[in-house]
Amino acid sequence: MAFAGDDLSVGELRGLLKNRNIPFEDAVEKDELLALLEGSTPSISLEPLTPSAETQRVNVFEHASPSVAFIQTRVDAPTWLGGQSVPMGAGSGFVWDDQGHVITNYHVVAGLAGLPGMRGPPRGDDKQPRKVMVSLQGCADPVEAIVVGVEADKDLAVLKVDPAAVLAQGSPLKPLAVATSSDVRVGHSVLAIGNPFGLDYTLTAGIVSALGRDVDGAGGRPIRDCIQTDAAINPGNSGGPLLDSQGRLIGVNTMIYAPGGGGNVGIGFAIPVDTVKRVVDQIIAFGPNTRPSLGVSLLDDGTRAQLGRSLRRRFEGAIITEVVPGSPADEAKLSPTERRWGGVMLGDMVVAVDGKPVRHNEDLMCALEEHAPNQPLSLTVMRSCDPDRLEEVHITPVARRTLLDSR
Repeated sequence: MAFAGDDLSVGELRGLLKNRNIPFEDAVEKDELLALLEGSTPSISLEPLTPSAETQRVNVFEHASPSVAFIQTRVDAPTWLGGQSVPMGAGSGFVWDDQGHVITNYHVVAGLAGLPGMRGPPRGDDKQPRKVMVSLQGCADPVEAIVVGVEADKDLAVLKVDPAAVLAQGSPLKPLAVATSSDVRVGHSVLAIGNPFGLDYTLTAGIVSALGRDVDGAGGRPIRDCIQTDAAINPGNSGGPLLDSQGRLIGVNTMIYAPGGGGNVGIGFAIPVDTVKRVVDQIIAFGPNTRPSLGVSLLDDGTRAQLGRSLRRRFEGAIITEVVPGSPADEAKLSPTERRWGGVMLGDMVVAVDGKPVRHNEDLMCALEEHAPNQPLSLTVMRSCDPDRLEEVHITPVARRTLLDSR
């Protein structure tokens, strides 16, 4: 299970403690608030369950649990060590469709060598072949899966098992019903099913504590608009489903907030279902590394802000630092930032996409990800970061795989 790295504000900590009826002094320091939070118990529901609500919860669990998978990565030990298959990592997942696609977190399978959708050679410890094994309720034996594709920036991976192999064990694939992010509201009841600490098919319950949280993905970029919940999410829940009270998928559990590296204090995060649908459908339809790309590298937001302070001006947009030869950006004659004698020649800065402002790099990246494949878009570009040189550029992104293959 990954851990969220951004600290909560003092106001957020106080709000959580109030929700749990934990008394505290107004002048108490942040460290003391964290200590009180760690020692408290997450809320399960706002009101005692009525018999009908309890029955509803039981029904949701019994209906959804056959769709939840236990994911385990294994490595075949060398012959001189006995040739046994040794467990390397574990997490949760769930059935996406009746074609055998299973969804989990990228970080659950990140140790595998040669993952589709990733650049660069395998890590140094990936010398032995690794397998992904998927266990489903009702199956006596786990089924081997292939990794169809991954998106590290969204902490998502798409696996595929053979439906016939699952059916042969008397357990047909049962996809989860899928909701939309617009259905989710703060205060809604949620359920999480997973395999925390290897205890399979465990149910925890809570509420949606907040929406619109940005948390760091496994690829280093923030995952936007994540769901915050107080449902207990622990190591092993990674990749499992977060369900609404009707048993519909509203998110994929990805990480917990653990101050000081401690245990779960009732602050978990889930990737929103609309993001999951977009990424998964794209990988299934077009394969790995098909995320739309312009073929540019960008100056990171922190360096851009520092540059603005040194030049006593404010840069709001995505400053281009590299243009891949033959890419859409190259064909559109976008210019990168260059170092020259005596200083730096600023490159072009993208300030809007299809009329929507771009203030940070993530604004541009998200606009590209949400754009329809093979369709042109309009960039508002500030040439050489000069406010007097605004220009509209029409450009058609291409699959990232195309650019990687050309390098």
